[in-house]
Amino acid sequence: MSSRLPKRTPRGSRQRRRVAAGPEAFQQAHHACDWLGDDRLFTPLGHEPGYDYPLLIWLPNLTDACDAAGASDSSEAPIRRGFDLGRVMKQVSLRNFVAVQPVLSGDKDRGLSLDEAVWRTIERVSDRIAIHQRRIFLVGHQAGGSDAFRIACRHPREFAGVISLGGAFPLDEALFSQLADVRRLSMLFCCQRENVLAQAAQTDRMLRLFHAAGASLAMRIYPGDNDLSRSVLVDVNRWIMDEVCGTPAAVHSLSAS
Repeated sequence: MSSRLPKRTPRGSRQRRRVAAGPEAFQQAHHACDWLGDDRLFTPLGHEPGYDYPLLIWLPNLTDACDAAGASDSSEAPIRRGFDLGRVMKQVSLRNFVAVQPVLSGDKDRGLSLDEAVWRTIERVSDRIAIHQRRIFLVGHQAGGSDAFRIACRHPREFAGVISLGGAFPLDEALFSQLADVRRLSMLFCCQRENVLAQAAQTDRMLRLFHAAGASLAMRIYPGDNDLSRSVLVDVNRWIMDEVCGTPAAVHSLSAS
């Protein structure tokens, strides 16, 4: 399968581990969010033009669409209610990643699938900022998490990993048709304890599926009812950096592999 990602010239050997911003930088820095076409773009604090950044593609809960903050009419591009890319990335990391939120807006995007919106977003970001094309991660919230699983499993060669925050894995959609490539795809499922108990049968099916397929899934369970809590987002940063740096996860997980 040919790659859908844009081809870029390597930016040299300046790849190195990024470190999270300290408390002072966290308090002082204004989140660098801007519009990139219709999409929302987060540029890391202290952006270095010569460094190829990992890219996080955020897929919020699709049922939470609303007008952009400060928009005066319906012509402005919508974002997701309750999801603020800048605020979320402050909790994840101010320095480690470029992040983007694809937005489908109005008549001009009618008929454009979410998969196609993701490819368009990757091309837009790569034209503006140096992105490491082998370090692109999908991160979805609730229904967006299920979408992230779908897109990553349909195109497993295009992504380094996928994270779902509260979005169930689509069990009945035959997403393991490219099994050899899916097996190399790192996946993380973060969920609330109450949801695991309420959906025990579905969770059991998911774990059995991954085990039988030999695919890799880390599962982390949290107290409370906030899929975007600080503890969850700190783990998102840690898990991705462990994947980028090739080190094992530093927090406990349940693994189906």
